Amino acid sequence: MLACEFDGSRLQLTDRPLPRAREGYAVLAVRVAGICNTDLEIVRGYMGFSGVLGHEVVGTVVEGPAAWLGRRVTSEINFACGACAMCARGLGRHCPTRTVMGILGADGALAEAVRVPVANLHAVPDGVSDEAAVFAEPLAAAFEILEQVHVVPGARAIVLGDGKLGLLVAMVLHGAGLDVTAVGRHSDKLAHLARLGIATTHADAPLAGFAELVVEATGTAAGLARAIALTRPRGTLVLKSTVAAPSELHLAPLVIHELTVVGSRCGSFAPALRALGHHGVPVEPLISARFPLREALRAFETAARPGVLKVLVTNEAVTSTAPSGHNAAP
Repeated sequence: MLACEFDGSRLQLTDRPLPRAREGYAVLAVRVAGICNTDLEIVRGYMGFSGVLGHEVVGTVVEGPAAWLGRRVTSEINFACGACAMCARGLGRHCPTRTVMGILGADGALAEAVRVPVANLHAVPDGVSDEAAVFAEPLAAAFEILEQVHVVPGARAIVLGDGKLGLLVAMVLHGAGLDVTAVGRHSDKLAHLARLGIATTHADAPLAGFAELVVEATGTAAGLARAIALTRPRGTLVLKSTVAAPSELHLAPLVIHELTVVGSRCGSFAPALRALGHHGVPVEPLISARFPLREALRAFETAARPGVLKVLVTNEAVTSTAPSGHNAAP
């Protein structure tokens, strides 16, 4: 099969054996995969990963349990052992022996097919397009904030960063009833939020006062410093960035202002898929470009350009032969 592989130093298209199902696993014929900032950071050295990239996926089950065959699905990205203390608590994404699709020890979805645990599968709701459903993973990461932090409707929240995840976080917090201000450097990106009634401001503009909740999604040291400065005493700072470069952090303000700092990564797919099914989070306007798998290297070049949002990679052999908005019953 054709796959987009990173060998630790170079990104390339390769011909790899098709994955086969084994006990507890299914094989998906990939319909569409997304490129996110984590993929770009991996190519810069993050996680020391080598293998097939990509962890945002919509596919059709072609091997696995009979109940799933032919179904249009997405998959959670953490492949947990299912037997440890963390897994027993429902925190498989923190399983100490987990592998992670396209990030840690497991091949990803920028290929014609990918193998995933059956336990990770989620049916895509009828009426949700492939291009919307591929946002399930980053949207779940945005909803994870609501699982980790008690939010009060009407409370002030500031989201720093107008990349893909920052925009999704702003939309999710706005939907939860918070008074959100999104801060970024790209007027065209911020316009997506302004159309939804979310306040926006340029990163160079001053911001008066503090916020009870600040989300840092810029991936920069300057963004982190500003996030600390904008969080009110005894407020909550959520860190959403994963980057290859180390960051220096002056801890004294965290102690002086008694800030709560929350690291936030992956989330449950259930609330994300419900939101997509209800069309509560308009994700498709965030798509900047689409490429066939054979042009995945161009897709990465495009995704790395400033101002670009979501870049999708499609497997034309699958998407051209099946409808994208209907999920067959098992």
